[in-house]
Amino acid sequence: MTGGATPVVELIAALTRNVENFPEPGVQFKDLTPLFADGPGLAAVTDALAGLASGADLVAGIDSRGFLLAGAVATRLGTGVLAVRKGGKLPPPVHAERYDLEYGSATLEIPADGIELSGRSVAIIDDVLATGGTMAAAARLLRRAGADVTAAAVVVELTALGGRQALAPLPVHSLSLA
Repeated sequence: MTGGATPVVELIAALTRNVENFPEPGVQFKDLTPLFADGPGLAAVTDALAGLASGADLVAGIDSRGFLLAGAVATRLGTGVLAVRKGGKLPPPVHAERYDLEYGSATLEIPADGIELSGRSVAIIDDVLATGGTMAAAARLLRRAGADVTAAAVVVELTALGGRQALAPLPVHSLSLA
């Protein structure tokens, strides 16, 4: 995103609920649920993200809000969608990537069988970019499975947390900055 406010930025701002001290004290949670529940808001965000992911063979959404967005974007682009799941949610065999969060650690997984990722161009979609740990883990996981991760796109980027640096040199696109 560059320049002044656009209609999609204004929709995001108007329909985002800011929750203080969640999930722990000192954290301000960006709840995009009202945005997703608003038909015109969801359509505008989907269209904007689809423009950023254009050219990808596959759209990967990160558990769980990224699933909603990635499915909608993949439908707009006429591609498939891949759910990048939290650990323990998929039957084996899986490709897994452990990573650190701002308040703990976690594992992401994708199926090791049934989906050929080698040589496929993949765009990663999620709702919020904070420290970048989850999205960087997803990118590593997809690359290790043979995918060519071409871009990452989010609805809101929390710029003060420096998540973009964790993903460099991967191009990161944000619809709104906070």
